[in-house]
Amino acid sequence: MTRKDDRMSGDLLDAQIGRDLAGWFSDHGRSGRTTCRQAQLDLAHRDERIFSLEGDLGLPAVPFPDELPDQYRQIGIAEANLMGVAAGMAMRGIKPFVNTFATFATMRACEQVRLDIAYHASNVKVVGYYAGISGGWAGPSHHCIEDIAIMRVLPNMTILSPADAFEAYQATVAAAAHEGPVYLRLGRSDTPRVHEQGQPFEIGRAVQLRDGHDATIVATGGLMVAEALRAAELLEAHGVNCRMLNVHTLKPLDTEALTAAARETGAIVTLEDHNVIGGLGSAVASVLAQRHPVTVDRFGISDRYCVRCDDYEEMLSLHGIAAQDVCDGLLRRLR
Repeated sequence: MTRKDDRMSGDLLDAQIGRDLAGWFSDHGRSGRTTCRQAQLDLAHRDERIFSLEGDLGLPAVPFPDELPDQYRQIGIAEANLMGVAAGMAMRGIKPFVNTFATFATMRACEQVRLDIAYHASNVKVVGYYAGISGGWAGPSHHCIEDIAIMRVLPNMTILSPADAFEAYQATVAAAAHEGPVYLRLGRSDTPRVHEQGQPFEIGRAVQLRDGHDATIVATGGLMVAEALRAAELLEAHGVNCRMLNVHTLKPLDTEALTAAARETGAIVTLEDHNVIGGLGSAVASVLAQRHPVTVDRFGISDRYCVRCDDYEEMLSLHGIAAQDVCDGLLRRLR
């Protein structure tokens, strides 16, 4: 039984769900992981099938276990078991959100995600926090630069990578309405605001944030999309007019938007907080090789682990994925 409807209706795709997110951010910050949790709680108040499962993370800012204890499960530091429990719940008609670190969700529990969730097309939403190098000081054990590559090759899996806290809320709502397994990739800290509240969100549809004709920057994820926008502004000062695509869905990709960008602007640059092998850049290059071949310059983690741990923003320059790096690289390409 559900509180409002027998099924999750389309109106739940409204990202606000009656909540003033702008005011909420002033109290709780602009972290995608926090707004994702709040979205889970808001959804659960409307639908008794929405459950929130934990891998010993906890988030005091969002009191899910206090408000809806019957729809909350703390499984502990046992990620493989966490995925198995979620898959079992899904087989009984529950819609579980699994909350854990991205690296543990996609590597420590990879076999269970593959066989219990993806293979059965189980209606489980896996939320991976601390994705990329957003964990900063936590080091390679908590960084996750391999998760997109792993999840992309799993049949039935949808991959969402929102650009900011607004989009993280929307992506959570969209994941709940989507039938089948979803991997939702989120960072750790607050991110710059990219979208306005109420910005349309459609799984599989990229969002064009800037128009341009000289080149296209394709980016995904928290902070990376903001850096891409900064890079476009820097390039504008050099007389380069850049299109900018926010690819919040990595699987399925918006092949039409990518093909149009390649055809109309020629030069393509991808930006991601992930290994350059197997992530956004690889996916974009693969699509365009078939549909409209152009050179794709990939900006990401250069197939190496972090040798120095620091604040997230400091590490962007260390790995060559800051706005200035993208600007300089694209200028070299255009010359």
